[in-house]
Amino acid sequence: MKVGALALQGDFREHLAMLASLGVQGVEVRTPEELAAVDALIIPGGESTTIGKLADLYGLIDPIRRRVAEGMPILGTCAGMIFLASGTTGPDQPQLAVLDVVVERNAFGRQVESFEADLAIAGRDEPVHAVFIRAPWIHKTGAAVEVLASVVDPANGEDRPVVVRQGNILATSFHPELIGETWIHELLVEAVAAG
Repeated sequence: MKVGALALQGDFREHLAMLASLGVQGVEVRTPEELAAVDALIIPGGESTTIGKLADLYGLIDPIRRRVAEGMPILGTCAGMIFLASGTTGPDQPQLAVLDVVVERNAFGRQVESFEADLAIAGRDEPVHAVFIRAPWIHKTGAAVEVLASVVDPANGEDRPVVVRQGNILATSFHPELIGETWIHELLVEAVAAG
């Protein structure tokens, strides 16, 4: 099994370290040829507009869309979730539009409003520790999207999804790779093994 991390910008090295801790071969992906050689892909946190522009420049957008449509498991964290999404509540930016959600960028506020929380995850007995850094949340989900965890919007008390699954697509609005939370990477690896 070989899992790629989109290595254009952001914290892809931390994802590769997480894969190594699970005994999974992780490789950097920057070209369509490198993408074709992996069984799954992780799109890391970073700056979503930059990731999108570089993916377009390197000719990766259509190849990633094709691989996802063919069933390749994919995980997006933070900016990676934004890049996977079908839209944002803000200005247009390059997106894969493979995950049927509309995302609100920087939904929790500026860098100084970054925080940590324990989340209840559907299907897990133990809570998961989450680190939110200028994080998005999901403003709207499509019918095929399964919400695995939410946080409460302090402005109005509504639940805002922060972990979702749609078929072979997983996405979190936070950074499990920064604190050694392996559960979402384990789900990705299980999806590859089941495929």
